[in-house]
Amino acid sequence: MFTKLFLVLTGLAIVGQLVAQDIIPETNIKVHSPNGNLIFEFYQKEIGQDKKQMYYKVEYKNQPVVLESELGILIENSLFESALGIENDPSDKWCENLEFKSSSQSVVDTSWSPLYGERKLVKDNYNQEVIRFAKFEESEEIHEGHSGTSYDKRRSYLMDLEVHVYNEGIAFRYYFPETSNGLFLHIEGEQTSFTMPDGTMAFYERWAQGPYELLPLTNWPDECERPLTLNLKNGLRVALLEARMVDYSRGKFKLSKDKANTIELTMYDKVDAISPYATPWRVIMVADTPVELLENNDLVLNLNAPNQLQNTSWIKPGKVIRSNLTTKDAKECIDFAAERNLQYVHLDAGWYGPEMKVASDATSVSLDRDLDMHEVVNYAGTKGIGIFVYINQRALADDLDKVFAKCRDWGFKGVKFGFVQIGSNRWTAWLHDAIKKAAEYHLMIDIHDEYRPTGFSRTYPNLMTQEGIRGNEEMPDATHNTTLPFTRYLAGAGDYTICYYNNRIKTTHAHQLALSVVYYSPVQFLYWYDKPSHYRGEKEIAFFDAVPTVWDDTKVLNGEIGQYISVARKTGNEWFVGAITNNDAREINIPLSFLDKGRKYKATVYYDNPLLKTRTNVEEKEIPVDNIMDLRFQLLPSGGIAIKIEPIQ
Repeated sequence: MFTKLFLVLTGLAIVGQLVAQDIIPETNIKVHSPNGNLIFEFYQKEIGQDKKQMYYKVEYKNQPVVLESELGILIENSLFESALGIENDPSDKWCENLEFKSSSQSVVDTSWSPLYGERKLVKDNYNQEVIRFAKFEESEEIHEGHSGTSYDKRRSYLMDLEVHVYNEGIAFRYYFPETSNGLFLHIEGEQTSFTMPDGTMAFYERWAQGPYELLPLTNWPDECERPLTLNLKNGLRVALLEARMVDYSRGKFKLSKDKANTIELTMYDKVDAISPYATPWRVIMVADTPVELLENNDLVLNLNAPNQLQNTSWIKPGKVIRSNLTTKDAKECIDFAAERNLQYVHLDAGWYGPEMKVASDATSVSLDRDLDMHEVVNYAGTKGIGIFVYINQRALADDLDKVFAKCRDWGFKGVKFGFVQIGSNRWTAWLHDAIKKAAEYHLMIDIHDEYRPTGFSRTYPNLMTQEGIRGNEEMPDATHNTTLPFTRYLAGAGDYTICYYNNRIKTTHAHQLALSVVYYSPVQFLYWYDKPSHYRGEKEIAFFDAVPTVWDDTKVLNGEIGQYISVARKTGNEWFVGAITNNDAREINIPLSFLDKGRKYKATVYYDNPLLKTRTNVEEKEIPVDNIMDLRFQLLPSGGIAIKIEPIQ
């Protein structure tokens, strides 16, 4: 039997007090956030003969966030254990008899500059704990494998629990280090769970493009999407997320059948891997207010690898209008884009044939279309406009190189993936490999349908945006729109497909203007169901003309989930502000303390005025402002306000 090693870690990890007889004291480790507010506590318990279970707790400012909850990963390794000459017990949970070996700590305090984003500089500061375990006892025995190869039963350790504790939240994952003989992993699931305090309410969403319901932790109709945002009875706001999920099986959440107030991680499918191997990060964001949750959403990016692309000059964020699939319509959209400071025109599904047909070939334009692709791309080039195209996964799956080479030859700037299968380990790996492959051909990517981000845009920034959102394809109401920033947008950019003129929108027109600031998407689709001919000189369109899609800084000014939100974003010396309310009328306050002290500014305000005799009922006015002012507005039901602020001295 090997000797257990226990390290007393001053400040970062300390020996926990023996709080129950079945806790193994040498495994009791606490990790604090840099500011000391957040505490992650880990320990093992004896749960039976030769069985130990891993548990954790989370506290924030001395208040419970996650009560005692299980950790673990379910691995069925009968073939591997047989090769070692070890009798396999099919009922054994792989993590139930791990032996604690050691624990080590480190501190990370750095920052990095993204290629583009919601701010120019991202701070990355956390305390890290690596807790090491061994599966088997150390021995001098050598076992002959089935192939005649000698296997050494000795292991230094076989699994690490990696823990990062930030001021903004906690992240942990299971890591399997490389061993001399390799470790084959057949992962059937995780024991990862989150037991919440009584009275916790969840913003439940059944699927990625579904509506939200505020539900207690009882009687959910099905699994729940991630991120999952929670209101705790003590007033804290918590979000459960997934980060760096690039070669695994997608996670969702379900309620435990056996333990009250307990959310369990569920996996779409099993995973086969070989060490070294890391699971995705399980993330628990914690904040006093919903505003802080949204301002802290860089946490997901921080848990991903840095940019892997050497040449990024071709990656250019921008605004997009969608065109009908004729040469004439495309040219009209190109002219409109050039006049209105948009950067791209998008050709949507059907340009190469029926997208669900295997026979449809995305290397040629359908003969049924009056669309000359070379003429369109060349004309766009003369106007400084790029072309994006939609391609269904059916046309991509068999030969990415062939399709992407044709996209490059045509001169496309980007591809929107459509109806991409997600969930399984196979298709998750395929998708992220396709993004890498697209980078070789200098193609930016937008992913539509159910895919939700986990931070891969940091590693491959040609992944510009993604749907996985109930946006204007479904025409949600304003209450849904005020829920999205504190739920879906915690995970990353969202392609909401903003509209303006379409008569099916369930909000005011100023609300749609404001969404271009409230919602972050480096490639932002505007006028989704609109056409250039719909524009008839409306003055407020100047806001869409001016608003960028990426930012030097972002301030979430105020908000409440499902009620309202106001956001200010900076580019150069200018600020853009967007504020929206839910289905109810509301007075909203916009503090301008983010402006430079002592400097004078001009605010151009676009607001709903039902008395204005125009098609859109949006009025414009200018107001002199400075950083000591607050602006107050009475928003209409489902309304909004959009503001451009520029210095005048």
